[in-house]
Amino acid sequence: MPASNPSPEAGRRLKAARKRVRLSTRDVERLSRTLAQEKKSQDYYISHAWLTDIEKGEFTPSIYKLYSLSVIYKLSYDEILACFEIHPGDIGREQVSLTLPRTHLIGERGSDSSSQIAIPVELRDKVPLEKTNLVSRMFHQWGGVPVSLLSQMNLGSSLYGYVGMEDLTLFPLIRPGSFVEIDSRQKRVDSMSWSNEFDRPIYFVELRDSYACSWCELRAGRLLLVPHPQSRSQVKEVRFPDDAGIVGRVTAVSMKIVEMQERS
Repeated sequence: MPASNPSPEAGRRLKAARKRVRLSTRDVERLSRTLAQEKKSQDYYISHAWLTDIEKGEFTPSIYKLYSLSVIYKLSYDEILACFEIHPGDIGREQVSLTLPRTHLIGERGSDSSSQIAIPVELRDKVPLEKTNLVSRMFHQWGGVPVSLLSQMNLGSSLYGYVGMEDLTLFPLIRPGSFVEIDSRQKRVDSMSWSNEFDRPIYFVELRDSYACSWCELRAGRLLLVPHPQSRSQVKEVRFPDDAGIVGRVTAVSMKIVEMQERS
């Protein structure tokens, strides 16, 4: 069908992708015909004339024809969609930002292996899951962040921290193994404008050799890391700012409240 809005830039990108693999529009037609026969559906077929119109920006391809172009041009489906400024990687974050009025179940995650977390073997002993840390530093040697685990995180505008499995500072408010979102713009310790433990600001703090996630109080050049009363942890006092820096205020938490039981 004709595009509701012409997309000449997308057409130029698709043409460049075709040129990169040194195919003519007739080659694409022939290859797509083979694919359509394998799929037993003409929806995957792309004629020479139709591809020419796509590259001129006069048509927006269907999902089936985009699939064919992905296969033929040896590009991921996400890369093909990116030609049209569609970025599936943003879906998780946008699902979170677009709130719904009623409580509901979220659809099950697929079993696609690309959505699974697989920490490289050589890093399993290097990622300190027992310690509280900044996510970006935990996975620095990996060259990236686990996409499916952090799919709802907006890494462009926020920092993210991991609360170590041995860190009970704010338990049960924040459990060990939780991920926290950090607003690095909020570094001023506010110990007054809150009325209960749920409103009390939580901060992610960088110490000389570790990190902490806790309530904080400032007293004459000393920073007090205040634990939750039920955690049975002790208040920790450090020199500020000599031995501690406020990374930012915790603005969101992702955590489990019970471990999954294995099916027998």
